[in-house]
Amino acid sequence: MTHICLLLSGAALLINGLALLGTLPRRDAAAFSLVIGGVQLALGVTYLSAVTPGAAGDGPQLLLGAAGMFLFGLTYVYVGLDYLLTLGSRGLGWFCGLVGACGLLLAAAWSGEDPFLAVLWLCWAYLWMLFFLQLALGFARLAPLVGWSLVLTSQASATVPAFMGLTGRWPGEPETAAGAAASLLALLLLAAGLAWRGRHQTGARAAAAESPLPGELRL
Repeated sequence: MTHICLLLSGAALLINGLALLGTLPRRDAAAFSLVIGGVQLALGVTYLSAVTPGAAGDGPQLLLGAAGMFLFGLTYVYVGLDYLLTLGSRGLGWFCGLVGACGLLLAAAWSGEDPFLAVLWLCWAYLWMLFFLQLALGFARLAPLVGWSLVLTSQASATVPAFMGLTGRWPGEPETAAGAAASLLALLLLAAGLAWRGRHQTGARAAAAESPLPGELRL
């Protein structure tokens, strides 16, 4: 079930990223997030209900997997409710900061057992921290960076790993984790470059619109 939740997260991250970039209506993304979050929470409850206390294999790793499902599910539900109910987003920002910190702890917890998953948690923690900076601390100019980061990493950090897990090809070698870290870092740097370029072009167009043409008198 964790891989199914990860597959759903890939879609939710992409849709929310496109909404932040203005490609999709924010209301559509909010409704989609609410549905995805509700499904993930239901899967998380079902996942935990299948745990047999004291049985082999039902150790800390299983609980860590369930924790990740609930963190993603609650985030998407909060994102959907925040926009649809016009809650103001600041509470959502602080919640994302808390979840980002939890993501760092989960990355550390998985570093020995599953380095590849640890790398993914580092990427997700970074995304949550971007939301914290934007929504809780008021760095509204980060919206393009958040949008591009979500769009570019959604498939590499969620959809592709989900299919790898569903097909039994989840990588466990440290070399694969190192390659994933390099790929995700490159995507995040590309997102930063695209966000900077878009902001620079917007500023240039605004300056050109305010500048008078030759012979034109501005009152």
